[in-house]
Amino acid sequence: MPSAEKPRFRFPSAFTILFALIILVAALTWIVPAGQYERVASEALGKDVPVAGSYALTDANPQGFFDVILAPIAGFYDPVAYTANAIDVSLFVLIIGGFIGVVTATGAIDAGIARAMIRLKGRENWMIPFLMALFALGGTTYGMAEETLAFYVLLIPVMIAAKYDALTAVAVILLGAGVGVLGSTINAFSTVIASDAAGVTFADGLVLRLVILAVCWVVTVAFVMRYAARVRADPAKSLVYDKKSENEAHFLAATPDHSEAGAATFTGLHKIVLVLFALTFGVMIWGVSVGGWWMAEMSGLFLAAAIVVGVIARLGEGKLVESFVNGARDLLGVALIIGLARGIVVVMDAGLITDTILHAAETSVAGLSQTAFILVIYWIEVGLSFFVPSTSGLAVLSMPILAPVADFAGVKRELVVTAFATASGMVNLITPTSAVVMGGLAIGRVPYERWLRFVWPLLVALTLIVMAALAMATVFGGPPT
Repeated sequence: MPSAEKPRFRFPSAFTILFALIILVAALTWIVPAGQYERVASEALGKDVPVAGSYALTDANPQGFFDVILAPIAGFYDPVAYTANAIDVSLFVLIIGGFIGVVTATGAIDAGIARAMIRLKGRENWMIPFLMALFALGGTTYGMAEETLAFYVLLIPVMIAAKYDALTAVAVILLGAGVGVLGSTINAFSTVIASDAAGVTFADGLVLRLVILAVCWVVTVAFVMRYAARVRADPAKSLVYDKKSENEAHFLAATPDHSEAGAATFTGLHKIVLVLFALTFGVMIWGVSVGGWWMAEMSGLFLAAAIVVGVIARLGEGKLVESFVNGARDLLGVALIIGLARGIVVVMDAGLITDTILHAAETSVAGLSQTAFILVIYWIEVGLSFFVPSTSGLAVLSMPILAPVADFAGVKRELVVTAFATASGMVNLITPTSAVVMGGLAIGRVPYERWLRFVWPLLVALTLIVMAALAMATVFGGPPT
């Protein structure tokens, strides 16, 4: 009888990782002292902000078994860290899935991929810097994050058809938008809110953030293009090579013909559907950046677009509904992950340890030199970002406390804002508490540990760049005015 093979270690799924983090944070509420800052209303921010020096211990509220069980549920509808409710984001994801399902049922996506691969033959690698520039532009200007979830199901089939892998597509989107947020220049949800909370204008420190954005974007694009070239030359070099057949079957469902003959099936109806498809995304970007839209409006847009596409393609009522429901079902796991990720912050806030962690950060920077101060502030914001993945939420939480401390260290407040923005952007490339990270990986079918294995060298390089920029700014930036 052959001897039984020892079972190989299997890294836990995203659901298990997130639930384990909820349990860990709940355990911390039994150990970490409970405390709170006094808060005052800020008309400029439209939110209550903590008052520096007002921290005081309070009665503990340790989180138990039932709190842990209810945390993922509360995560869906609790307005965590001043962002949209997770139920809004989850519904948005499900409706996007339905919209993609309807468009896919028309055959337009498969036919469009076939035509695109022929037009791009020999120049597929230029898709990467072009798309990453667009996503970075969205990240640096309006904090493009949840909106990127709509692009994965579009880009992944294109990248796979171009002989790359699903990880390449995920990297283009997640790192493209992420490096833009890391180098936030006029991002209203990051630098603008943080600057207001710190008592400076968002134009202060803009040149430094532009330099950080440019350098980090070049390094990130080079990193992704290098990996993509290796995978295209040798598919076995892919970090998700074991999922190659499975991903091709899933994302290229009908195994479309990408040859010249296959492209001949690109009909006039396909062109109309793809124009509507692109127009829908264009309207979404306009609505968010100019029209003041958020999750409800974007969800309504994709619902209406799905109906219009179904009618124009003459799918019929039965096929339209079936395609929409099946598409939404494909992203159900993503929707559930979003609520689970938010549950971590729910437990931390309910256990009254969020302000205690912030108070420890406030007291740890006393008496440091300018360079040491700003680097410690950066790493403090890195730590806080794991618990508060929302850039706007972290800005409102930390800036009223940490920015005034900079005055005693002789550091300009806008440099503290830059340290916050870069730290938050860096962590949000990998943190499992971010619905954007876990949702994007789930859509791309990229296991979380594979993403960490892929991205860690880049994180080291970007961290060194940011720390060097912050350190040099304290030397050449002059004293605060």
